[in-house]
Amino acid sequence: MEAQQHRLTTALVLLLAAVLFSVGAQSSEAHGAASLHPVILLPGYSCGQLDARLTDEYKPPTPGCGVPKQGRRWFRLWENYTALQEDPALLPCYEDQLRLVYDRAAGDYRNLPGVETRVVSFGTTRSFFFDDPAIKNTCMERLVEALEGVGYTEGANLFGAPYDFRYAPAAPGVASRAFADFSSSLRLLVEHASVTNGNRPVILVTHSFGGLYATEFLNRSPLPWRRRYVKHLVMLCLGVGGSPVIMQVLASSTSSPSPSTTLLGSVLAFGNRSFASTLSLLPSPKVYGDTPLVITRARNYSAKDMTEFLAAVGFTDDEVQRYRTRALPVTLNFRGPLVPMTSINGVGVPTIDRLIYWDGNFSAKPQVVNSDGDGIISLDTVLALQTFVGDDPDQRYFKSVLIPNMTHTGMISDHSALNRVVKEILEANQATSS
Repeated sequence: MEAQQHRLTTALVLLLAAVLFSVGAQSSEAHGAASLHPVILLPGYSCGQLDARLTDEYKPPTPGCGVPKQGRRWFRLWENYTALQEDPALLPCYEDQLRLVYDRAAGDYRNLPGVETRVVSFGTTRSFFFDDPAIKNTCMERLVEALEGVGYTEGANLFGAPYDFRYAPAAPGVASRAFADFSSSLRLLVEHASVTNGNRPVILVTHSFGGLYATEFLNRSPLPWRRRYVKHLVMLCLGVGGSPVIMQVLASSTSSPSPSTTLLGSVLAFGNRSFASTLSLLPSPKVYGDTPLVITRARNYSAKDMTEFLAAVGFTDDEVQRYRTRALPVTLNFRGPLVPMTSINGVGVPTIDRLIYWDGNFSAKPQVVNSDGDGIISLDTVLALQTFVGDDPDQRYFKSVLIPNMTHTGMISDHSALNRVVKEILEANQATSS
């Protein structure tokens, strides 16, 4: 009996120890998650999903695209892989409904008359999850999963700030309602995320074009607000100064897409000239200078010759003027956000540096001359970022990380790259500077 009682006592002690250990471990994990600074993700180009609604004012390119087809309800305009699988005839409808027009009276871009749009699920990361398998690794879905693996939780300390990728920040003082509305929403989201997480300042994490949105948002926010609410900016896959790739996009849009082209290919690969964002991605003279970027038998075009290049590929005088007044000043006046910043870029991947249209036929496929980069962003623009931000005495902290043999999309989908990105985010959590 005594031995049995001893065994029972021992078992109870071990059980109690196991329970206490489990509670202690859970408390430790909970404390670790509770100590994390909230993260807000800004995705890359084309990664903000859009809903649309049509009114009687809309003039469809074909009868099947009109209001009777969709009714007055909201429907998914971008990205709509499932709908296009079911009815490929909707492709020209979606292409048309995505177009922007320029309102001269307002001095700003807007939707086509009769088309209303809204960004899907602002404040959450839900819109980063796409039906199209071709996009799954390009829009932060894997990064969301990686952050959840280290203690982040959607809606608690992990948030998303998708935006309408058709628009772009315009020069200060120039009308840009879409960017102004986004900035107001992001400011409220940052403050909400901070207040609901013990007043901890947030970490902004961006990919590609989201970095431009973030830096312009920060630079146009009061410095005391930045230092109160933003602990760190982690910017993935963005240098400074645009890319010659966009010149190829604009040149190729002089030709017609093939019947088999997907919506993604038609709108992005062939280029939609109506998008304000297209002009904001062009190479900056501040970075590329007078280096030839497009070469023809008759003449070469550098970043300093961008207005002439735009005219050569069919832009009107009014469209060229919008480049001069809206997009160019933003690229020329880039500056560091004056909050602690980490820039992470891939290198070692062939990246377009020059385009050769020897016969001057911009609808033809060009010969390309490659340089170093991540396949989209060149190393030259990353080095320019290091100079513009790293050499600024008012920039309190700047770190540049280069990951060998890493592509633009691999940065947010490749396991090893995600590990490094999460490591930098966790280090930003622990940094004493804010």
